[in-house]
Amino acid sequence: MTKANVGFIGLGLMGQGMAANIVKKGWPLAVMAHRNRAPVEALVAEGATEVKTPREMAERSDVIVLCVTGSPEVLSVIEGGEGIAAAGKKVTIVDCSTSDPSVTMKLAEDLAGRGVTLIDAPLSRTPADAAAGTLDVMVGGAEDDVRRVWPVLECFAGRIIHTGPTGTGHTMKLLNNFLAMGYAALYSEALMLGRKAGLTPQVFDSVIRGGRMDCPFYQTFFRWVLDRDPNAHKFAIRNAFKDMSYLAGFANASGAANPIGAAVRNSFAHAVGTGHGEDYVPMLSDFIAEANGIRRTEGEKIG
Repeated sequence: MTKANVGFIGLGLMGQGMAANIVKKGWPLAVMAHRNRAPVEALVAEGATEVKTPREMAERSDVIVLCVTGSPEVLSVIEGGEGIAAAGKKVTIVDCSTSDPSVTMKLAEDLAGRGVTLIDAPLSRTPADAAAGTLDVMVGGAEDDVRRVWPVLECFAGRIIHTGPTGTGHTMKLLNNFLAMGYAALYSEALMLGRKAGLTPQVFDSVIRGGRMDCPFYQTFFRWVLDRDPNAHKFAIRNAFKDMSYLAGFANASGAANPIGAAVRNSFAHAVGTGHGEDYVPMLSDFIAEANGIRRTEGEKIG
């Protein structure tokens, strides 16, 4: 089978591992730099080709994978004189970002009139899974379009779920992140309340770990709480806040009341507003503790 020419934009924590798996599995790959040239140079050394603009990438690609922050960044690489759509070529865009579903659906409709197909394929799991090729991928798009890009997705995915038409992948991703960030806010507040009662994070963990409330997300979160491992879950608080803001917009557009979602969003909004946006999600536990007068002493590990 002749392999399609693939382009990849967004070589961040997740993207660099995904792109590496694409090129290692024999797909012709074009990449472009943003701020950090190290991933580009590593991929070029493995056989990828560097291009300068999204338009140039579209001119030489059949499929372009996007792994950027959200809808504004997606629009910035698609629209404009040097954007993907400006190439005037039939190409399939696979948006692996966590984007606003309403923007995704409108963009897909607009691009279809220009011969460009947009599929949403957001991700779950961690950068370590991206490097290992074991990500979970939620794919929204027409059956034929999804089938066409499936072999590319298999390069970096351990599990692929077709969620329905374009937009449903990004909707499902927001719901997935709502659960995850909800857990993060709950763990942080529960740890703080435990500390107020004299219960250490170690005691808390000895009760939860191995019980019904244990799960892989809990375990990565507590690698920071107990071991201070900064690589436990490399997902920035500012991105969690962005995703919960997208969820709030979706709920408002649906006419739905989601008070729990609002509370979760506010936990992250408070952290971002006080300068903690670049911290990773498990570090929310420190912020919630300190906001309630609990401060870590030298050498102490707190939640």
